[in-house]
Amino acid sequence: MERDAIRPDPEARWLTAALHVAFVLLLGGAIARLLTHDRGDGARTAVTLVLFLLFGALYLLGLRWAPAPRYGERPATRHLLWLSAVLAVWMVLLALEPSATWCTMPLLFTGLHRLPVRLAVPLAAVLVALVVVSELRVLTGPFNPNLVIAPVALGTVATAVLVDSRQLTARQRLLIDDLVRARGELAATERHAGILAERQRLSAEIHDILAQSLSSQQMLLQAADRRWHTCPDTAHGHVRDAAAAAERALAEVRRFVRDLTPLDLAENTLVQALRALAAPDGGPEPGPAVEFRLDGTPDAPGSLPGPVEAALLRVTQQALANVREHAGAARAVITLTCLEDRITVDIADDGRGFDTGRPPRRGRASTRGHGLPGMVMRARQAGGTLAVESAPGEGTVVTMSVPLAENGAGRQAW
Repeated sequence: MERDAIRPDPEARWLTAALHVAFVLLLGGAIARLLTHDRGDGARTAVTLVLFLLFGALYLLGLRWAPAPRYGERPATRHLLWLSAVLAVWMVLLALEPSATWCTMPLLFTGLHRLPVRLAVPLAAVLVALVVVSELRVLTGPFNPNLVIAPVALGTVATAVLVDSRQLTARQRLLIDDLVRARGELAATERHAGILAERQRLSAEIHDILAQSLSSQQMLLQAADRRWHTCPDTAHGHVRDAAAAAERALAEVRRFVRDLTPLDLAENTLVQALRALAAPDGGPEPGPAVEFRLDGTPDAPGSLPGPVEAALLRVTQQALANVREHAGAARAVITLTCLEDRITVDIADDGRGFDTGRPPRRGRASTRGHGLPGMVMRARQAGGTLAVESAPGEGTVVTMSVPLAENGAGRQAW
């Protein structure tokens, strides 16, 4: 995040582009002067022209091959080598053709503005000194003070802008670091406050759902115990009232639990949570060996809606519970398949299987609310479907599939 925050803004990029254009124009002007004013040695003119073209090619090649370092970063070796080559060719040109001094100012800004100040300032001073020496070397008339003052003044301005820009960048980095740190502290504070608020909410919900119901049941059962021998009908009525209160509380608890995000997904990704289901539980009766398989590449964490991930995890947990309790299987396989248009989880076992055409057997297992009907409900609530393939003696495959749609924020359930 910090790197993105300290990148040059669009105005700075426009300034850099303008300097590149200025370099090309000044280089073109120097080449034009060479071709129109130098009527002497043709071989010298040809060599100078080749050097000018090489100078321009090196400069333009460096924009892609050896880009300047970002603000706050050390210059790469490749960038330093490119800058050394450009300056070397420029100094040779300066000795052959004084018009090469026109390219000094773009070099000061584009070549040195990302270097450390302790390196950029001496290099700028050397460039200015070379320009002054070159101007004085070709002087033919009376001494002109501007030949010395103008390069020094321009070099001073360029160096001052360079130093001020680096100091401003350093201050901006400090401010950004403070902002990022403050944002992190604020996020941690808000997260802690959210945890406390959630704990208070859960405490209130548990009190309203469980504590009050248990207190009412306790009073009813105590009253029934006192009247059990003296007034059996009244005692039985109290027991029925306690059972009704327990049923209402159980329904509320199931609704409350269904609305919560699974803890496994709060601490892990969906893939990690499903893989953890395949780990041996280490109990005295470990049940069937469970294997996890991943087919395809899962999206980034948080790209799927929370209810979809929770439904996929809960269906897998319930299917594995059914395998352990009823299937008599030796092996089970969890397969998470990630496609472009849907995400699917399959739970397959090699157990005894059952006839899918027969209704489920009535009994305690069917009244808990956590069998196939519960898995079908979870799949529907997540916008998906649940399919069961089984036959007596051929094992069972439970498949939950959720179609996905692409939007600007990522993949979402239809």
